[in-house]
Amino acid sequence: MTPTAKPQRRFIKSVLKAAEECDTQMPWQRGSRRAAMIARRDAKPAMMKRA
Repeated sequence: MTPTAKPQRRFIKSVLKAAEECDTQMPWQRGSRRAAMIARRDAKPAMMKRA
């Protein structure tokens, strides 16, 4: 065992714990909410100004 093994193990444990606590939703997890937003966006015609 190298002298840096213990701190490295502790670091890895803290990273894994932080990853488990993370509750951020990824875009592919948003499903129906994302689909509804895209439908609203596509339903509105773009307003064009005339000069």
